[in-house]
Amino acid sequence: METKLKKAHNLCLENRCGLKLTGVTEVDSFDEDTVTAYTDYGCLTVSGSKLHVEELNLDTGLLELTGEIAALVYSSKTEKNQGFLKRMFS
Repeated sequence: METKLKKAHNLCLENRCGLKLTGVTEVDSFDEDTVTAYTDYGCLTVSGSKLHVEELNLDTGLLELTGEIAALVYSSKTEKNQGFLKRMFS
């Protein structure tokens, strides 16, 4: 039986205006209000305003954001496979 090792995941939030994430495996979507990123530990949704992706490097797993960060929400990674409407209304 083969066990998949999880990539290390950290986040550093500075004054709610700068966020640095490691261990990012994929970015599903981003706009000025929401960024959705995936890690081996689940889906992370960052909500706020004037969000801007400063750096994204999936080879190293680095994602850096700036803007006004209002919320960080983790959810199950399986939500990516659900339809858009189902995710919005669940």
